[in-house]
Amino acid sequence: MTTFVHTADWQLGMRRHYLDAETQGVFSKARIDAVRAIGALAAEVDADFVTVGGDAFDDNAVDRRTVQRAREALATFPDIPVLLLPGNHDPLDAGSVYRRSEFTNGLPPNVHVVSGLDPVEVCPGVEVVGGPFTVRHPATNPLVQAAERLGKAAGIRILLGHGNLDSLAGSFDQAGLLRQAELEAWLEQGVAHFIALGDRHSATSASDTGRIWYAGAPEPTDYREDPQGTALVVRVDQHDVGVEVRRVGVWTYRQRIFDVAGPEDLEVVLRWLDEPEDKGQTIASLAVRGSLSLAELSRLEDALERASDSYGALEIWDRHHELTAVPSEQDLSEMALGGFVASALEELQAATGRDPEDRASADALALLHRLAVRS
Repeated sequence: MTTFVHTADWQLGMRRHYLDAETQGVFSKARIDAVRAIGALAAEVDADFVTVGGDAFDDNAVDRRTVQRAREALATFPDIPVLLLPGNHDPLDAGSVYRRSEFTNGLPPNVHVVSGLDPVEVCPGVEVVGGPFTVRHPATNPLVQAAERLGKAAGIRILLGHGNLDSLAGSFDQAGLLRQAELEAWLEQGVAHFIALGDRHSATSASDTGRIWYAGAPEPTDYREDPQGTALVVRVDQHDVGVEVRRVGVWTYRQRIFDVAGPEDLEVVLRWLDEPEDKGQTIASLAVRGSLSLAELSRLEDALERASDSYGALEIWDRHHELTAVPSEQDLSEMALGGFVASALEELQAATGRDPEDRASADALALLHRLAVRS
């Protein structure tokens, strides 16, 4: 039996529009730190080798500093083979990041870029066969080209690929799509004993055999990923397989839609905003639907302001956000306005009364309440 760590989709150099410059720096450093954590995991489990199933870099034009830091992080790995497979984000073309001097100069000798379809012996009796991308959108997935050249494995053979499976892609016909039936046939025929994939950013078992897995991204990249920030510890031979999903990342994405109709519902929103222990490494998106009194809306807006300051990023999910301010008698009595401000209040009340969906008037009414109560 062999033990190895499978990972993919490091997406080093990734940038996110909702992060300010300072937070982007923290986010980028965490991705490099996750690479170091993968090396530490390999040492912890006494792995025989490490595989990276594509997209170690977010693109081939990633900045020089990121490339150098990636190379330095790889130097912290134990002295075992580390195989980097070029994916669709970092294909092995003429301008590939893997050909740049800041990557190749000083690269540890145990780190290898999979550049062809031939088997690579990673330890006695164990070989890895990869399908590296040489263009961003191949007509045929390179892993298929690699597997078609193979017969039954004499020892333990791992196939290392990148791309989505047709069983997971729905009706979306993607370039380089892998066919579930083909992969299952390779396992059945003894062509491979495990198929280690990248492209999906959530750790995913893609076969009832337990021998086809996506590693997921070691740091999350989107709200939809579940689980987040993972790598795999794989133990496999011709007869048995065991896969352990391990968390190596520190950032978290969270997203939720809330339906509100009063103070109890508001408390649910406020508790959710306060839940993360490390808000600085949390990216959140929320939408609130329904109606709140002006006082309740003011509490929500205050909480959102505080969260915006403490979270890595906080977004309002505009597509689902439909919140109406409904003034209560207490709201109006608290405001105690006079003169032209009282006239403005009456006009806003009339506007929201005529059209409860008038968001602009409702927002103005809520703002007026906040200003009046605080003054």
